[in-house]
Amino acid sequence: MTEVTRVPLQPIAKGSLTKLWIGIAIGIVIGIGLAVLARPAGSTLDALFARDVEVKTLTAGSGPNPGPEDVVFVRYKGTLASNGEMFDESQDIPLPVEGIFPEGNPLPLAQMVPGFRDGAVQMQKGGKYELFIPSELGYGDSPPEGAPIPPNADLKFEVEMVDFMSDSDFQRRVGMLQEMMQQQGGPGGGPPAGPPQGQ
Repeated sequence: MTEVTRVPLQPIAKGSLTKLWIGIAIGIVIGIGLAVLARPAGSTLDALFARDVEVKTLTAGSGPNPGPEDVVFVRYKGTLASNGEMFDESQDIPLPVEGIFPEGNPLPLAQMVPGFRDGAVQMQKGGKYELFIPSELGYGDSPPEGAPIPPNADLKFEVEMVDFMSDSDFQRRVGMLQEMMQQQGGPGGGPPAGPPQGQ
């Protein structure tokens, strides 16, 4: 019969366990400090704690999502997250020639505030969504002059994604519309793009 060699456990000296936990805590703090120092150029410490855009699906859409450079056609209602006060609502733009543009308000995502763009690229055609935009991804401390949006306001939008198209397709259709209007003797203007635009 063989005997198993036993290694006796030494008692932990008084205060050693506390020193061990302090050492682990210091290691974690040093690790966090190194992660902050290694952040990409141009970012700030605030970016580590920035809030994200939240998209809640009210009615599911279908198909692909728009890209960040696309033009979306939406119906939306914008309110202040703090008190529900409405600051903007889209209006369908009556176009003189049907079949060139979908219904809804055209918004070029490249010109929208980052939070609206980040939320819109998560939406699908035919869907209805609730979009929460934290102030740092909206207008921050510099809302548009004369707008009923206070500085550092979080925003909520109800958005119906009617349709979307590439910016080049949108520009081509604007050109077609202008050409048709000039042939009919009308003014040569395309549909305006409404808020929420970036700065």
